[in-house]
Amino acid sequence: MSAPQQATPAASKRKLPPGALKAYIASLTGTSLEYYDFAIYSVASALVFPKIFFPGNDEFVGLLLSFSTFAVGYLARPIGGIIFGRLGDKIGRKHVLVVTLLLIGIATVLIGVLPDYSVIGVAAPTILVLLRLAQGIGVGGEWGGAVLLSSEFGDAHKRGFWSSAAQIGPPAGNLMANGVLAVLAASLSTEAFLSWGWRVAFLASALLVVFGLVIRLKLEETPIFKAIQAHGEAPKAPITEVFKTEPRALVAAALARVGPDVLYSLLTVFVAVYATKELGMTTSNVLAAILIGSAVQLVLIPAAGALTDRFNRRLVYGIGALGTAVYIPVFFLRIQGRSVAMLTVGIVIGLAFHAFMYGPQAAYITEQFPARLRYAGSSLAYTLAGVIGGAIAPLVFTALYAASGNWYTIAAYLAVASAVTIVGLALGRNPQTKEEERLLQDARA
Repeated sequence: MSAPQQATPAASKRKLPPGALKAYIASLTGTSLEYYDFAIYSVASALVFPKIFFPGNDEFVGLLLSFSTFAVGYLARPIGGIIFGRLGDKIGRKHVLVVTLLLIGIATVLIGVLPDYSVIGVAAPTILVLLRLAQGIGVGGEWGGAVLLSSEFGDAHKRGFWSSAAQIGPPAGNLMANGVLAVLAASLSTEAFLSWGWRVAFLASALLVVFGLVIRLKLEETPIFKAIQAHGEAPKAPITEVFKTEPRALVAAALARVGPDVLYSLLTVFVAVYATKELGMTTSNVLAAILIGSAVQLVLIPAAGALTDRFNRRLVYGIGALGTAVYIPVFFLRIQGRSVAMLTVGIVIGLAFHAFMYGPQAAYITEQFPARLRYAGSSLAYTLAGVIGGAIAPLVFTALYAASGNWYTIAAYLAVASAVTIVGLALGRNPQTKEEERLLQDARA
């Protein structure tokens, strides 16, 4: 990894680019909706869907079938990456992002009004799977465009900060979802929540969709894509071109994403199971710890992105990955005392390591590809890595713990995932802004 990159005096004196703040908010809104949906769907798939969409004598089978619909959302993401990644580089970022936001939002709202098995029979779980498929396809095309929306309106010399808008989505979405669920749980009985209360959480996503659409429809196309069009450089077959001309970039970007994904799954999914079943803590204790960590991330993620604009991005990212491998064994050792305070501090520190990788992740992934292939390349890297990272991590954690009965193998898994990320960083390239500057300068001429 090369020496630290210093911000140039010209870059540090730049004013806020036109439309940059609005693009930042539009990017954040879409990914917040994605993770709001992720959080409420995970709760519903565990507590509600087995009872109302997959009823039967075997409760375990119903749970497995319900979780299978959850996995469909992940498996569908590469499809969305291919479809919308191609369109994003051919027709523009804005138009595709309007479609993906509508697709995610409409599917989520329709789940909220979907009749259960007792009303329409087998059609209920069938439609649920199809709606989850639509959500996954929309999410697969959303992330790459959301990142480009904020970064291409922002200053290319500060891409780490501007691209971090999409990365704030997970903690923001988790906070909103848990807030809605907490209000519903406090105000409704268990029977009322199972009957209709869970639907309120899904229908509430319509507010995010409307807010996001209002902003996105008012935005112009990004300056970079306008310049690409003006030069006649839009690719005819972006997906094919990425695989043919940018294989190293694709591998580097995808591998760099694995470690942060696995760490996030550990701290927000598996730890909840481990702390309640193994350490005897209450669910509310664990959820409170995760919520505090998520709140801290709202600040740390953009701060980490901005930090990598001043120092070498790959170096800071790599320190986060190495720190993760070292920290996880310490985390497990410290929580064996069954202290809620220690669990909370441990999760906050763990999510801080995650922020130092996740904050600059969007900038790192997008800058691996030339501007004309960024939507396709970024979407492919993001969605493919999600399948081998976050999608299977909870299953791997569960299998490792069931086989070994201890946390050592889980810590080893995190170490391997961190090593994979470091390999991805070693294969990648440092930020380059000359291409954007050339495109914009020629467009003005």
